[in-house]
Amino acid sequence: MDDQKLWELISSMTLKEKAALCSGSDAWHTKGNAKRGIPVLRMADGPHGLRVVDMKHRRQNGGPSRRATCFPPAVTLACAWSEELAGQVGAALAEECLAEGVGLVLGPGVNIKRSPLGGRNFEYFSEDPLLAGELAAGFIRGVQGRGVGTSLKHYAVNSQETHRMSINVAVDDRALFDIYLKAFQIAVRRARPDTIMASYNRLNGTFATENRRLLTEILRLHFGFTGVVVSDWGAVNDRAAALAAGLDLEMPGSGGMNDWAIERAVESGFLTEQALDTACLNLLRLIFRRSRAGKAAPAYDAAAHHRLAADVLCKSAVLLKNDGILPLGKNTGRVAIIGELAEKPRYQGGGSSVINPTRVTSFLAAMKAAGQPFVYAPGYRGDATNPLLLDTAVQAAKQAERVVLFLGLPDNYECESFDREHLSLPPDQLRLIDAVAAANPNVVAVLCCGGPVEAPWLGKVRALLCLHLGGQALGDAAVRLLYGQANPGGKLAESWPLALADSPAHHSFPMGPHEVRYRESIYVGYRYYDTAKKDVLFPFGYGLSYTQYRYSGLVVEDEHLAPDQPLKLRFRVKNVGGVAGEEIAQVYLARQGSAVFQPEKELLAFRRVALAAGEEKELRFEVPYTALAFYDAASHGPVVEQGRYQLLAGPSSRELPLQAAVAVDGVTLAPAPVSAADGPYAKPVDNSFPEENFLALCGRLPLSNEPPRKGSYDHTTPLSLMRDSATGRLIAGVTRLVSRQAVIFSADKDTNKKAACKIADELPYKNLSSNSMGIISPRVADALLAVCNGQGGWGKVLGAAVAKKPWKTK
Repeated sequence: MDDQKLWELISSMTLKEKAALCSGSDAWHTKGNAKRGIPVLRMADGPHGLRVVDMKHRRQNGGPSRRATCFPPAVTLACAWSEELAGQVGAALAEECLAEGVGLVLGPGVNIKRSPLGGRNFEYFSEDPLLAGELAAGFIRGVQGRGVGTSLKHYAVNSQETHRMSINVAVDDRALFDIYLKAFQIAVRRARPDTIMASYNRLNGTFATENRRLLTEILRLHFGFTGVVVSDWGAVNDRAAALAAGLDLEMPGSGGMNDWAIERAVESGFLTEQALDTACLNLLRLIFRRSRAGKAAPAYDAAAHHRLAADVLCKSAVLLKNDGILPLGKNTGRVAIIGELAEKPRYQGGGSSVINPTRVTSFLAAMKAAGQPFVYAPGYRGDATNPLLLDTAVQAAKQAERVVLFLGLPDNYECESFDREHLSLPPDQLRLIDAVAAANPNVVAVLCCGGPVEAPWLGKVRALLCLHLGGQALGDAAVRLLYGQANPGGKLAESWPLALADSPAHHSFPMGPHEVRYRESIYVGYRYYDTAKKDVLFPFGYGLSYTQYRYSGLVVEDEHLAPDQPLKLRFRVKNVGGVAGEEIAQVYLARQGSAVFQPEKELLAFRRVALAAGEEKELRFEVPYTALAFYDAASHGPVVEQGRYQLLAGPSSRELPLQAAVAVDGVTLAPAPVSAADGPYAKPVDNSFPEENFLALCGRLPLSNEPPRKGSYDHTTPLSLMRDSATGRLIAGVTRLVSRQAVIFSADKDTNKKAACKIADELPYKNLSSNSMGIISPRVADALLAVCNGQGGWGKVLGAAVAKKPWKTK
């Protein structure tokens, strides 16, 4: 339906109908309107598989959602550094959406990995915004090319789980645009996602859902976004203010309560009807384009998707160490497989993205299917200590020629709703490494995790293969990789520090309960480690192969670049080993002599290239002039600075054998002292980043992180912080009980309990009303809050409870 007809439809709708369109009918559907011929749009969680909640058939499905392919999550997929592969996963996911009648999948996520402790990092691509944005664009094109919409999330600056639903993020504009918004900008401009999901948190004092600068000025006017802005589930604070700021759709609905708030805002003049009409236009475009109502539900090939999941892992797995013990061969001899994760793989993270897989292949099952002889000892169960299991594993190791040792993080170490507490493996696994390595020096470690781990034990193993979270075909892919049927083709999409204390955000992650300050500014990940000359365990972009590559012949076609002239360069890569492989070539940019503080270098371009043994290829890159820009705080926009730039190319951020220079015409800058090249942010030597320097850079006063006291609670106060009030404690306790019944984030009961309680504890008070679908009215919520603050009695609560709810009237 074209815009003219949509405008005609909108003009025929009543104010009540238009307001109702702007919220969901439940958690997974928009509101239809049979009278106006408006269908319902069904949506579902993603992004590494389809999560269609189906509690009615839980027993038949073997879980709370319909069965679907669990592909390797973003933490794994990112290590392939391939837009094409991301697109293939997206296309397969779209096929499963069509089969289930789903028109919009909630993903991908491009939150930046500010700290390795981020509890939801496994759902996100990278610490680098260029890599995250390019991969997201590939995924979006894959999904939307098959007729299903996407929701790029979480917009924006949502990089910690702790107090995520209420915390204010203080960040300077340079970091905001060059680090945290850049991936969104790339994905929006290159792939045009149907929707953007606004996050829970505040940004520099204003909730993301009602931040006009974020949702309209930056997203629509600067980035050129033309789709629907949807709230994260329960993220709306003030519905009328959110719609005025540019938030089109509230999810889930509030039982009509917030629809009524929109009507009142229009009638009072706070909100223009034109703003409401524009939101309706955005929504109707999406609904009519993506609704599957009344359309066929074609079947998909589940076996083919399982094979794709295995292929993706083979291209994404990262070989972090190998002294020649890999690949294993037919003459390897007796192999001992040790580690419970070989039998019960952890192939996805916990949270709202949990997929009920069509099947799961463990490493043990895949070894049996491949006819490979082995002995097995679990070595550990969960994260509990068991001396008998340890002794049995040691005996198995002593009797084997080679040991394949499966290690990794359990669900209760990393999951949506809480952040990691450390980077260590469970203690029982550390003891197992020591004991097994002492019994047999030929140990191949296989690591299953959603992010970096500390590895003081690295010297005790001869090889380390990181699968991250490998998806449902983990076992099939692992056998192929370990036995040389596939060549590990992945490289790290985030830096692995030697120790947690080395990470740039160490002194300000997590923070709360009111504010987190991004004191490191642009120095995220390798931008910090490389600039500060900090040793790391494994650098950004690093990964080994069963073959070797040689780089040569970097040529810049024009060594003097005029404004708007693309940068063209080329070099050659040769496979000088004995087997075929796929190399990931990386190009970095260093701005020499800049007037403002700069990282030592940053990723400019990358390319994945397949090379047969002995084959050489020339790689050509054309980079737009605008890719050389960075945000200038003084001029409030992107600039390309005049000067001499260095280009570096090679296999990782710390191995760049090829270098060339280019002179670039641009602007001359006169920065403020705090932003200057000789200022406090120039060339950091450690991660202290003093607060006074950050506040000068950010240009704002800090919020206190003192917990609120009784008498100062408001609608944004998390329930767990209302502990000074007996009524507040009662509300928090009841909410915990409800959350434990409703939240299904993990098959592990302890993890699920931990996640559910964390969600309940950090739920802002305002959500009592909206999450109840209007059963708890705003008047009741206000009266209860007064009781919690010691400023009112229960009589007002009872009076508010029996009062009419105007949104319930016909």
